[in-house]
Amino acid sequence: MATIRYLACISEKPEQLASFYQSYLHTHELGRSAAGDISISDGFLNLTFFKKRPALCEPRMETGLNHIGIQVDSVEQTKNRYLKLHPRGPVIPEDGDLHHGSIRIHDPDGNPVSLSEGPFGVKDDRRTPGIRYIAYNAMDPEGMREFYAEVFGFVEVPSGFEYRQAGKLNRFVGDGYTNLAIHPFYNAGSKGHEMKFGINHIGFLVSDLKATMEDLSAAVKINKRPDDRPYAEYRITDPEGNRLDLSQSKGWEVGVNQWERVP
Repeated sequence: MATIRYLACISEKPEQLASFYQSYLHTHELGRSAAGDISISDGFLNLTFFKKRPALCEPRMETGLNHIGIQVDSVEQTKNRYLKLHPRGPVIPEDGDLHHGSIRIHDPDGNPVSLSEGPFGVKDDRRTPGIRYIAYNAMDPEGMREFYAEVFGFVEVPSGFEYRQAGKLNRFVGDGYTNLAIHPFYNAGSKGHEMKFGINHIGFLVSDLKATMEDLSAAVKINKRPDDRPYAEYRITDPEGNRLDLSQSKGWEVGVNQWERVP
């Protein structure tokens, strides 16, 4: 099955962000571009901070979390499934270097999805701290769920069914390693809902939540997540305002009855 292995962020100061993640969440650097882009890793995902500049030509150019990348067995077959579902969907070539996939397609909300047959320059070193969760705010959550199921084979996880059964639009799918949440953008009635279109926040699984929070408390504000949320205990923001959830015991369901959590 296809696997999320890449996450792109547009940054004013990539070096500052890379230093923050290395200091507090134990990432390591993969490499840099001449334009100032920096790719780091938690051991399994490539997290690339693109230096904000007009030459990026992204559909959304604001700073912040921007798009994901997925490792697939066959880029050509994946592209064909995508075009069958969206015959007029754009397919754009990418550089195929450390900071990009080989092509990009686009989900129903227009968010880019980079594709690669390789692991985006990252080894299979699954560890904690590590990214286990990516949350979108979407115009069409059910359409997004269908897209990730039909194009990539992601499965809807049982812990999200209670939202569906309650008539809510929130959807949760997994690739076996990462939980991908798809929340309705227009959801102002939900307590604590943040109206940021596209990728709203990500989640890190940590092995010692108390120690991690003690380290972070000198650098950022830490907020407790609502008890009724299925995932994550706490929320922080990095130096550029990107929202990060932290979890140890709650964890995230990444497949059918398959949880990433630390006892």
